[in-house]
This record gives sequence, C-alpha cells and structure tokens, in this order.
Amino acid sequence: MFKRNNPKNSAVSQAGLAELALKNIHDGVIITDKSGVIQFINPAAVTMTECGSADKATGLDYGLLLKLETKEGRELSEAENPLIQAMSTGQTLENCQVCLIATQSDKRIPICISVLPVDGLSQNRIITFRDITKELAEEGEQTEFISTASHEMRTPVATIDGYLSLALNPQTAAIDERARGYLTAAQKASKHLGKLFQDLLDVTKLDDGKIKPHFEPAEMVSLVKDISDDYIERARESKLNFAFGSNSSVAGGRQMDQVVYGFVDTNFMREIMDNLIENALKYTPSGGSIYVNVRGDGDRVLINVTDTGIGISSDDLGHIFQKFYRADNSDTRTIGGTGLGLYLVKQRVEAMGGRVWAESAFGEGSTFYVSLPRITSDEYEKRMIVIRNQQMQAQMAPANPIPSSAPAMPNVVPAQAAAPVSQPTPATPATPPVQSASTAPVAPQPQAPVRPVAPSQSIQQTPPLQTSAQSRPVLPAQPASAPQSQPPSPPSPTPPAPPAVPPMPQPIQPQTNNNLNGVQQ
Repeated sequence: MFKRNNPKNSAVSQAGLAELALKNIHDGVIITDKSGVIQFINPAAVTMTECGSADKATGLDYGLLLKLETKEGRELSEAENPLIQAMSTGQTLENCQVCLIATQSDKRIPICISVLPVDGLSQNRIITFRDITKELAEEGEQTEFISTASHEMRTPVATIDGYLSLALNPQTAAIDERARGYLTAAQKASKHLGKLFQDLLDVTKLDDGKIKPHFEPAEMVSLVKDISDDYIERARESKLNFAFGSNSSVAGGRQMDQVVYGFVDTNFMREIMDNLIENALKYTPSGGSIYVNVRGDGDRVLINVTDTGIGISSDDLGHIFQKFYRADNSDTRTIGGTGLGLYLVKQRVEAMGGRVWAESAFGEGSTFYVSLPRITSDEYEKRMIVIRNQQMQAQMAPANPIPSSAPAMPNVVPAQAAAPVSQPTPATPATPPVQSASTAPVAPQPQAPVRPVAPSQSIQQTPPLQTSAQSRPVLPAQPASAPQSQPPSPPSPTPPAPPAVPPMPQPIQPQTNNNLNGVQQ
C-alpha cells in the first residue's frame, strides 16, 4: 500500500526549504509590506547592511537600512532614488547599480538591486541585492584592455583611411570606375571601424572614472533645440519630416514656449541627443517623421525623440541599452552600427542623475525618453550669478602677477652725469674738514658712462658719513660745465686717478697700496 503524504506536512516542509534557501544564498533579501516596514530579512542582507541581527531589523522602515548613493559617490535625492520610486509606486526595478552605505562602518558597497512587487491583498515588496565588487574589478580589467587596444588601433585605421582618401582623390591618383568602387567600399568600412574605436574609448573613459560630468545651469529647451537644428538639413536630404517642439501656452493672445531649467553637463547632453537623433535618422525610411520635444514634468525635465521608423520588438526592447547589443532582424542587418550608441546614452544620463527608457512596437516606430533633474528659475539665476562672478574674477586677474617680495627695479643713471653710483651727498657740515696747504686741486678725470645695475648685482650702499675728515669718501670732481645743485665740497687730498668703471660695477673693496684707506665700506 502506498502512503499518501499529508498536505499540511508538505506545506511545512516547503516553507522550511524556502527559509533554508533564503538563509544560505549570498544575495541579500528583504521583504516589506506595502508601507515599507521590514517583515523578513535574510543573513546576507544583515551582513551587508550591518544591522546586527534579523530581530533588530524586523519592524523597521527599509530606508533606515538601505541608504544608497550613486556609483560616483553622489548622494541620491528622493526624486532620483530608484529604490524609493519603485517602492512608492509599486513598479518593478531590475538590476540597478548603486552603492550601499553600511550602517555601522559607513563602508560603501557596490550592489545591484532589484524590487519585485507581489500581487495580492498584502501587496508585499521583495527587495534583492548582491555585492558586485568582484564583478566591477573584472570589468575594470576588461575596460582597461579595451581602452588600450582601441587607442593603439586607431592609428593604423586612420592611416588606412588617409591613403584611401588619397587614392580616391582625382588630383593625386588616376583609377578606373571599378577600382573606385572597391576603394569606396573599403573607405566606408574603415570609417565604420574608426567610429567603433572612438565609441569604445568614449565608453571606457566614463566606466573607469577618467571622465567626470561637469555640471552647469542650462535652459533645456534652447539647449536641445540648438542640437536638434544641426540635423534639419540631413533629415531633408533623407526626405524625412523633422520637427522640434515644446509644451507651449497662450498668454495674452501670444503663443509662448515653456521655459525649463536643468543642471547638466552640456557636452554629455550633446552626445545623448546626437546618438538618439542619429538612430532615428538611421532607422526611419524615407517619407517618415522625427519629432523632438522638451517639457517640464514636475521636478523633472522630460525629453523625447519620436520616430515613425521600423520599431523595436518586445524581445529586444529590454536589451537595447546593453553594451554591444543590436537587434537581429532582416531590417537591421543592412544598417551599420557599433551597438554602443544607446549604452553610451544610458551611461551619460545616469551620470547626471537621470533615467532613460524606450517605448516601441515592431513596425510602429519608437519613442526614447530621457528624464533629468529639474531646477527652479531662482536656483538657475543664483547659479548663473556665481558663474558670472567667477568669469569676471578670471578676467580681472593679471596674466602674470608680480610677487610682493620681488626686488624693485634700479634707477637708470643718465650717461651725461658720468658719476659713480652712490647715495646723494648729505649737507655739508658746519665745520669743514682741514685741508692740507700742500695739496693742489686735481683736474677732473674723464669717466666712462655707468651702465644700469642688475637687481642681482646691486652695489653695496655707503653708510651715512661721519663728521671727521678721515671718514668721508673721496668723490671725483664734477666737470665744470655740469650744473651744481649743492655747494661744492672743499678740495680733498689728491688721490690717485680712479680706475675705469668695469662693465658691471662690483662693490668697492679697501686697498692697501693707495691713500683710500680711510674709505669705509
């Protein structure tokens, strides 16, 4: 006789097995109710959040344990926190990469987090997350290899493209039409390869942190319109209808466009819009339409690029933002691409705290949405004032400021003065020094012009003169034709003729073989 299992025992064993599995997996699992209160937490989640034990965590709000920030270390506001958005709206969140801040040690752990709402009366939320530190390290090594290889291969590809351009130029080469067709196809392939290497470099630079977003305030409608206007001529050549619009309102009988402000990296915005519009042009056949729109959506800036092209199937829609992914069907095989454009868009948008997604149906066109943080007009004006002040200070700053400790430039002695460089002669003392009766005045000696003294070779200055005759310096007599600004000093004892002034004057040293022994240095 076969013995039938008791359904109650079977249910108990299944619950025990489920609990055993949750306790032994390496991924963190937290189950909350509709309001976000924790009902269950497994040991892996306890370890990563450092909450101490499951008993301490049960009954707490999930936000007290799951404190998140971006991969770049930027704090997430409630509006841009993907976990809060998924928990409050009951939507599914899949494989979002963020950093978890551990409760006790304040350690940053890179994680991949998902949220799955459970249907039913309880409407629970299942939060799962795993540590991706090892995965990021492996991706870093791959990124370094791709970056190095791409950089090295760009040079030979550029050389090939250059020689092909010379071969196709009628002024530098003569070829028949068949050869021209071959070379044109080769040049097209080389340009495609060069674009692939450039996209790889752009992607890896942000992946490994070599590029950081440079945020600045911007009026988003005019910014996106300026970028979109560059594609009007290309759309016309492809026989496509191209239009730009924003939400507008009627005030006083006049149509007024909406003004929306954001805090973004303008270079990133150009890369994002270039890739989205390029895709729309590429996958929309002649006679179709492309529409670009910008509008404010609460505290977000919402941009969309809509086309009437071939569309995206539901199977491909969830993978189009992955690296190197391309939809494989008869319509896309004939259209070139690197499979990195949409990945680059996602990367740039998330670096600015935004989100990107697509809505499409195969054969019915596509719409790509970009949502970015929005700022108020007052905040925009404040940030612009700061930028203008910084620019004004940069313009007013001297190009080569002179240090305050720099030596003063020496005065240039006029050539006609023909006198040694010295301090001005002080006033004559009341009692002149005694002059010997046997001493006769000496005729003036011609002097060489004195060259300006360089700052590094300044002459030692003579200290203040004493009242005694022995301590006065002997100065050469001035020419008779020179104007006298002070009464001439009494004749001094006849000294030997002074030597000619050298090209660069040096400090005077006391001599022992002449009668200048009384001169103090």
